[in-house]
Amino acid sequence: MGAVPVPRVLATEAALALIRTLAAQHGPLMFHQSGGCCDGSAPMCYPAGDFVVGDHDRCLGRVGGVPFYISGPQFEVWQHTQLIVDVVPGRGGMFSLEGPTGSRFLTRSRVYTDEEWAVLADARVPCGPDAAGAG
Repeated sequence: MGAVPVPRVLATEAALALIRTLAAQHGPLMFHQSGGCCDGSAPMCYPAGDFVVGDHDRCLGRVGGVPFYISGPQFEVWQHTQLIVDVVPGRGGMFSLEGPTGSRFLTRSRVYTDEEWAVLADARVPCGPDAAGAG
């Protein structure tokens, strides 16, 4: 099987710009989709390796060259939706790198079409540095 033809996660131009800014300040990054609690359900941006990815976490792909993870149980609930990382004004999650910037990452979503889902149901999701879908 090849790379995922329909990305499971995308980023808007505004999100990509903020990712570039944070990467210039902090070096390599990673995202983990928060499942609630303190920071709601925001995508959390960390320096690469600062968040320990667990055995049940799933990689959805890469945004702006940055790997994007979600917990296994949360993936089961959201697997039929494409996540779109965006940026809005406001204070980011208390543990997320964009907190002091005056902007915060936000996850939007859309349900896959039947045709997209038929392709995605068995697709492999690459998350290494050579993975497609860097945008």
